[in-house]
Amino acid sequence: MLAGVFAFLASQKYPPGVTHAPGTLTPNTPAQDGLPMVELYTDGACSGNPGPGGWAYVLMHPASGSEREGSGGDAATTNNRMELQAVIEGLSVLTRPSRVKLTSDSKYVLQGLESWLDGWKRKGWKTASKEPVKNQDLWQQLDALRGKHAISFHWIKGHNAHPINERCDAMAVAAAKKVREPA
Repeated sequence: MLAGVFAFLASQKYPPGVTHAPGTLTPNTPAQDGLPMVELYTDGACSGNPGPGGWAYVLMHPASGSEREGSGGDAATTNNRMELQAVIEGLSVLTRPSRVKLTSDSKYVLQGLESWLDGWKRKGWKTASKEPVKNQDLWQQLDALRGKHAISFHWIKGHNAHPINERCDAMAVAAAKKVREPA
C-alpha cells in the first residue's frame, strides 16, 4: 500500500495509451512551511505537429530518495499539449498540497504558469492580441492544480545531457511511438 503524497490507486483506470508506474514515495520531511518538498521533471514529444505525441514526468521526493514516473500519449495532438499534459499528470498524483520544484525544457509551459496565466484569466481567456488562448482546457486544469501547490519554476535546455530531462524525453518519445504504432 502506498501512503503519503503519492498514493497510487491500482484499481484506477486510465485512458488508452496512459501508463503510470507505481512508486513507493512516502514523504517524511516537510519544508519550513509544513509542505512536503518534491521535484517534478516533465517533457512532451510529438511526431509531427500535430501528430502522435507523448508526455512523461519523473516525480522525486529528495528527503526519502523515492521517485515515481508516468507517461502516456495521444494519437492526434501537438507538442505544446503534451508539454502541458506532462505537468498536469505529474501534479495530479500529489494527494496533498506540496512545495513543487517544477523543471521543464518548455518555456511555453513555464512562462504560461509564471507570467501569462493570470492575465489570460483576467481577460476572459484571451491573449494580449485578443485571440482565444490556445489549449485553454489544459491551462484551466493547470490553473486549478497551481492553486493547490506552491510551485517554483526552473527551465533547463532540452537535449543537453541532463539525465532526468533525457529520461523524461525518452519516455515521452516511447509513449508517442506506442500510440502511433499500437501493438
